[in-house]
Amino acid sequence: MAKPSHRFVCQSCGTVHPKWQGKCEGCGAWNTLAEEVVEARAPGPAKAALGGRRVEFVPLKGQSSPPPRTRTGMAELDRVLGGGFVPGSVVLVGGDPGIGKSTILLQAAARVAEAGKRTLYVSGEEAIEQVRLRALRLGVSGAPLGLAAASSLRDILASLEEERDVGLVIMDSIQTVWLDSLDSAPGTVSQVRACAAELGRLAKSRGFALVLVGHVTKEGTLAGPRVLEHMVDATLYFEGDRGHQFRILRATKNRFGATDEIGVFEMTETGLAEVPNPSALFLAERRGNVSGSAVFAGLEGTRPVLVEVQALLSPSAGGSPRRQVVGWDSGRLAMLLAVLESRCRMTLGMNDVYLNIAGGLRINEPAADLAVAAALVSAATDRPCSPDTVYFGEVGLSGEIRQVAQTELRLREAAKLGFSAATLPRRVARGGRALSAPEGLRLSETGHLADLVAPFAAGATRKPAAKEKAKPEPAEAEFD
Repeated sequence: MAKPSHRFVCQSCGTVHPKWQGKCEGCGAWNTLAEEVVEARAPGPAKAALGGRRVEFVPLKGQSSPPPRTRTGMAELDRVLGGGFVPGSVVLVGGDPGIGKSTILLQAAARVAEAGKRTLYVSGEEAIEQVRLRALRLGVSGAPLGLAAASSLRDILASLEEERDVGLVIMDSIQTVWLDSLDSAPGTVSQVRACAAELGRLAKSRGFALVLVGHVTKEGTLAGPRVLEHMVDATLYFEGDRGHQFRILRATKNRFGATDEIGVFEMTETGLAEVPNPSALFLAERRGNVSGSAVFAGLEGTRPVLVEVQALLSPSAGGSPRRQVVGWDSGRLAMLLAVLESRCRMTLGMNDVYLNIAGGLRINEPAADLAVAAALVSAATDRPCSPDTVYFGEVGLSGEIRQVAQTELRLREAAKLGFSAATLPRRVARGGRALSAPEGLRLSETGHLADLVAPFAAGATRKPAAKEKAKPEPAEAEFD
């Protein structure tokens, strides 16, 4: 008989190595290799391939109706999913420990069960009494929800095979499920891949929606492995800082809906509450007449969101100034600082720079460049931005302000919340229809970043002469 062979698989990226080593050659992570046993095939001729059936090819053009949906009763969750759960689909939900994954899924499962759909919740991490206590706290203990605590894949599959008319199954979490035919620990690459494939195959054959809860690593990516993202139909990330009450549910992949869609929730004593108007909530604690603050008219998927961008400049105590960023890309901040110094003749290099997106939201689109630049210039000159103005636009390396998508949608959201002015990129005539701005909203079109800096620079405090022996404010900008 052939002896089983051993291999070492990276639990972060899935790269296979012939022997153990400290660093993975695929992703560069340290101490992520785990040993797995591979059953070798018996020597001899391979088994003759069986004859397959002919696959029918159909024309590309045809009548296709939209897939049916199972609504959860939570508008924010339905928005991210594209309208609800699709029967036969597999959804992966990831997030940091304690962020609220189990909470929101238990709330959604209870509402689907109350709507008449057979819903099953399988917990591999918690006992049944623990789930019941959480349901009691959330006020959904009376929902007709099927609950089980199991981690053996064979037991779970056998139980689901006997169930009839199942609409939704939640597996919390996929890292706890194990298959006895694999000689590796639960949560490893082989176990997670095999268990997810078997559960997904059953979901598609029986026609119920399957939700898999996945852990994340210290780097914020889905733990061992990312191959799960290619096996599922939709991937949702639950984001947020446990120090803030807001939670953001973001879709990064969705075969049945739009990607980059978000749902906003607020963590309360009775669970996660939906936030239908996140812009008003993000700006609720904003103070108007403060330097270093600007309002960004952003876009998350199809939803416009207004958030406050805060910047602070302070004198650097050492020879290497700090650049601290929360909620934005630190690389784009370094680029903006370089553009302000090179193209706008501002001196910011000797100051520590702190940038924060208020409310715990993370912004990824380049349209936030102009709002961040306005907050930085405001903090450097100690002159507040206009409290009734929103900013959006992409900044290029030469200082030009570039066009962004969905301008009218951003302007309508700003007008709805009471803003009376907007600073945006200069429109370029391209033969299309004219920009339709809301009535009463003043538009200030900017072609170069220097046009934004000029009003602040006019009132900035210049550096006094040496004979005056006056020490300038370190956070203020110096203009050549």
